[in-house]
Amino acid sequence: MTSITTKIDKAVANSFVGRRFRLDGSGHAKSRQNARFLTEIRAGLATFFVNTTILADSGGTCVCTDTTDPICTSDTDYALCVGVIRRDFITATAAISALTSFCMGLFANMPIALAPGMGLNAYFAYTVVGFHGSGPVSYRFALTAVFVEGFIFVALSLLGLRQWLARVIPASIKLSAGVGIGLFLTIIGLTYSAGIGVIVGATDTPLELAGCPQSDLDPTTGLCPNSSKMRAPTMWLGIFCGGFLTAILLAYKVKGAIIAGILLVSIISWPRTTSVTYFTYTPVGNDSFDFFKKKKVVTFHGIEKTLVAQEWDLAGVSGQFGLALITFLYVDILDCTGTLYSMARYAGAINEETQDFEGSAVAYLVDALGISIGSLFGLSPVTAFIESGAGISEGGKTGLTTMTTGLCFFISIFFAPIFASIPPWATGCTLIIAYFGDALPAFLTLAIMPLTYSIAYGLVAGIISYAIINTITWLIEVVSGGRIVVPDRELKEPWTWKIKGGLLPFWIVRLAKGKRDFWREEEQNSSGLIQSDATNEKSSPTAFAETTSSTDSTPTHERSNKVI
Repeated sequence: MTSITTKIDKAVANSFVGRRFRLDGSGHAKSRQNARFLTEIRAGLATFFVNTTILADSGGTCVCTDTTDPICTSDTDYALCVGVIRRDFITATAAISALTSFCMGLFANMPIALAPGMGLNAYFAYTVVGFHGSGPVSYRFALTAVFVEGFIFVALSLLGLRQWLARVIPASIKLSAGVGIGLFLTIIGLTYSAGIGVIVGATDTPLELAGCPQSDLDPTTGLCPNSSKMRAPTMWLGIFCGGFLTAILLAYKVKGAIIAGILLVSIISWPRTTSVTYFTYTPVGNDSFDFFKKKKVVTFHGIEKTLVAQEWDLAGVSGQFGLALITFLYVDILDCTGTLYSMARYAGAINEETQDFEGSAVAYLVDALGISIGSLFGLSPVTAFIESGAGISEGGKTGLTTMTTGLCFFISIFFAPIFASIPPWATGCTLIIAYFGDALPAFLTLAIMPLTYSIAYGLVAGIISYAIINTITWLIEVVSGGRIVVPDRELKEPWTWKIKGGLLPFWIVRLAKGKRDFWREEEQNSSGLIQSDATNEKSSPTAFAETTSSTDSTPTHERSNKVI
């Protein structure tokens, strides 16, 4: 019997919408395999939830008046101002992401959402403007540079130079960009600012294992004391509910698994009486909770402090402006080009002959115009963001995915109290999960080793995750009487303890069987049969000569069996 979802997918595929977006079964000459309407909608929702921002760390237009603390790390008034800036950025990010993502889907028909990119956010906030405005360029001049950069990109896109650059970059570099993006997503998901807080910067090594509560972080160095490492309850909530639960649901190909993980962790983190609450009893936590509670979920927060905040008086600061413009140009053109190409390849939209993807010219134009418009909202450069991979992994292949994402961003403008209250540990693990079963533990092993600067931690992460995921799926299969089995089970490697040879060394096995020469390995013939001692005696040179005598007319293959 045909399911309701299948009927909906077929009905939409046979409509104008199906042909416009080249859904599977639409009859379009270039229809995209397995692209289905409801899958695109679900993929768009997954992309929407994973997006995050760290721009508030730049301080925006807030002014630090504490002369004893130039970056205002302990100034309550400044922290509350940054809280307002953060809400401004929520509205601004939702608005520009809604506009550009919807246009990307409608005009370029690509499942790649646009937003202030995580990499560019970090570069803008920590390198150009600096933490709380401590960098070489002021926040207002940086926005001016972003505005000009967008129009330069419009010209480059119209001339085809950005598309040419995407094609001229060596294929090995473009392919490795996908790997780099995966590792970048991983490190974001493992940090405190946007993830579960497993790693932190260090002094003796570049990075080290963390996992302590944020209240235990050293205020001077930002490091975790050894006594508190791996004891943060929010980290374990993110790992088990946002990580392992999501991975197991993905293993069973449950639709909406990523969304379910994010929502579950968020809901658990909202009550204030728990150790995993997002609304801590601090001035900033109280302010966030008041915004969440008093606004009654649905509200519109206007942009108060960052709207049209550019500074056009360049007298005496042309050097700062030039520095910001040049750095944004080369960083953004490489970032956006690499991300667009990698996400297009991930979605299977790359033409291997031309090394280009469908609608690339329009995609680059939408991106370029979004950069300038976004700067008027007070945002860093808008770009194709790598969290689009979450939607593509849910099956997104067409522009319907990003149109759904755009609509979700638009709706989120009016649900700011809710979407401002999704903690980073709710989305951290979704940035790490790419595969499951055998591949996810393998990936964790190779990623955790360098990111924690420890071979041991990498092995522990891989072995424990392998055991948890595969034990749970095995138990489900046993309890269900074999009715609930992980799809693609035939691709799974056997458990180590099932590998031929068993637990004990072979010499112990031979000794237990009473073999006097137990130190000798048993030999195998060409047929894979083990030869005994008697066989070895018969295989002496004399015996061999007798069995292979020219007077023996037995066929060769039968003579071989005689030896055995």
